[in-house]
Amino acid sequence: MNAELLQVLRTRFEKNMQRHRDIAWADVLARLDAAPSAWKALQAMEDSGGEPDVIGRDAATGRIALCDCSAESPAGRRSLCYDAAALDARKEQKPAGSAVGMAAELGIELLTEEQYRALQALGEFDLKTSSWIATPPELRQQGGALFCDRRYGRVFTYHNGAQSYYAARGWRGTLTV
Repeated sequence: MNAELLQVLRTRFEKNMQRHRDIAWADVLARLDAAPSAWKALQAMEDSGGEPDVIGRDAATGRIALCDCSAESPAGRRSLCYDAAALDARKEQKPAGSAVGMAAELGIELLTEEQYRALQALGEFDLKTSSWIATPPELRQQGGALFCDRRYGRVFTYHNGAQSYYAARGWRGTLTV
């Protein structure tokens, strides 16, 4: 555990209580301490601009969910295609990597559409950027991938070729402990 990261997370947690009204910091810390690999993932989330924060708890298991809560798609995770297959399919002008690949490297998961919409219920995110989200296999098999953003006071889900990448499109991740 990095003391500086711990302080950043605690300060963010206390500043944004509306995201986690019924969760105590002591509970979060206990969960994190019981999952040492979570610290590495959280550091990677922070280092890539994600600004991770607690966004909820599973009522059945007690597990706590942390998510990228940066106002825009994390700056260190943009200009990536969707997954390794999409990256391999590009013949020219390949991006540096893929969202799914980077998520695996960081030890976190891309948000699902449901998780993305739940995050948007806690604040307004991706007003100028967009974020790849976990794409159902049946859609991915046809060459597409999903992304979301917030415009005009609404959350939108779109599709694009999985091999596409844009400077304003990144991805948001989640970690459950």
